[in-house]
Amino acid sequence: MHLVLELVTPAGAVPVECDAVLFDMDGTLVDSHACVERKWRAWADRHGLDAGAVLRAAHGRTLAGTVRLVSPGLDLDAEVRWLTRVEERDTTGLRAVPGARALLAAMPAGGWAVVTSAWRRLAEIRMRHAGLPLPPVLITDDGELPGKPAPDGYLAAAARLGRPAGRCVVVEDSPVGVRAGRAAGMRVIGVATGAPAPDADWVVDDLTALRVRVPGRP
Repeated sequence: MHLVLELVTPAGAVPVECDAVLFDMDGTLVDSHACVERKWRAWADRHGLDAGAVLRAAHGRTLAGTVRLVSPGLDLDAEVRWLTRVEERDTTGLRAVPGARALLAAMPAGGWAVVTSAWRRLAEIRMRHAGLPLPPVLITDDGELPGKPAPDGYLAAAARLGRPAGRCVVVEDSPVGVRAGRAAGMRVIGVATGAPAPDADWVVDDLTALRVRVPGRP
């Protein structure tokens, strides 16, 4: 399968040829900022931690990865269970990132995937609540693969789609996600809804700046 992503810029459209597009979810497809911030602020208050520092550490990381990083002395399993319950129950403010619905509707089946630090149940809750289709390939944090910034999730998505890693484009909003895509040998589009690392190949404000074409398809 051959795709052309077009990045709409003030100077015109920049074509990016690829075989598949691999999306992050939170901050890239789904605006979950309010939910995520409420959860981590509540957790930080429970343990007397600096909420700002916790939020900075959590961006793009798994629950377990964040807890290990900011407070390694806590009971990891108990904290992850608490965080999981809080997050699955909170859908207030969840919405699609501008341009996400139109872009995913134009993606051909088998030409895209989602790679997220969320677990499967949460990913499905958020995608559905935001009115977005579930992807043909969904790579989640279910304990089988190292989390971002390791490249394993993106490499697994490419393999399940049957696409060479070097022919995939990653769309990410976090520094650790951009690093994961780059480590997988993929080109990366940073979405400025978050704080993408400066080493993204391109940066767009949101998904309204992206279009997809399938050569030969009307």
